Amino acid sequence: MLEAASLLVPGRGLRGARFAELARQGGAGGWAVAARFNNALEIGTGAVDGAPERREFRLNGVKPRAQSEVAEQFAAVWLTPQMDRLFTDTASGRRKFLDRLVVALEPHHAREIAAFESASAQRNKLLAEPPYDAAWATALEDSMARHAVAATAARAALVARLNATINAGAADPFPRVMLGLVCSIAQRLQQEPAVEAEDWLRAALGASRQADAGMKSSGYGLQKADLLITDEAAARPAAFSSTGQQKAMLIGIVLGHAAMIAASRGEAPLLLLDEPLVHLDAARRQALFTALAAADFPAWLTGTDMEIFEGLDAARYEVKEGEVLASDK
Repeated sequence: MLEAASLLVPGRGLRGARFAELARQGGAGGWAVAARFNNALEIGTGAVDGAPERREFRLNGVKPRAQSEVAEQFAAVWLTPQMDRLFTDTASGRRKFLDRLVVALEPHHAREIAAFESASAQRNKLLAEPPYDAAWATALEDSMARHAVAATAARAALVARLNATINAGAADPFPRVMLGLVCSIAQRLQQEPAVEAEDWLRAALGASRQADAGMKSSGYGLQKADLLITDEAAARPAAFSSTGQQKAMLIGIVLGHAAMIAASRGEAPLLLLDEPLVHLDAARRQALFTALAAADFPAWLTGTDMEIFEGLDAARYEVKEGEVLASDK
């Protein structure tokens, strides 16, 4: 159910699954999700016949010109058990996490990422087959530079705003964290205008063609960034914290991000919290319930044990053999 709700926004949902995997096993193929909201908004999405890795949206019954139009109407933020590995995961995992946070506030960010990745892949292929057209390589590097700088600026702005929001108490009573963006492009943007950062990146890409051809990848670009997460009170990298402390910090980030969306849009996002109480003691479980009630966020929480939700004032349901049943527990 949480995955279905997460598919109402652009992207691959909270599991990041291939669309072809969403159809019922042993079924006729295809899948669809639709929702109607209290503000008369209707969103639908589903598989495209003959193209298992594509999907289409409908916004109030009409196909939108771009998926960003859907993201502008509805936002969802999620927390899953897989995200517990964020602190010890690869830099790629942390970049994807950061970009999801950005897209929830700036839907066009996804297009900048996709455009950069497309140009980068074309450049890698071009350099791998010498002799190559130098003018075409230059054109691809120009595209990479423009989209990389735009996307990095959005990442940096999100990190700065989220730090300010968390420090203002939006994540309380959970631990306050300090986020940092480790990125050569971001460092340039702190010192010079975007146009000059683009010129530097174009030059760096042009000078590294031979080395990049050997590595079959680019030594510069969005894929070289990393997100640092630090426990502010202890001045300690989150990777060195206990599992319970890491989970508490992650919840704080999600709550702070949801508060940012609510402040920017005037409407809170839907929080999809899959087993959020794992690794939390009784005091922190109650702290989460209190924070959700105080912020008045619409939220779906899941768990395998009803007892851990004691103290949460909410409607309760059980899922049994594919049916959703109201629970009186």
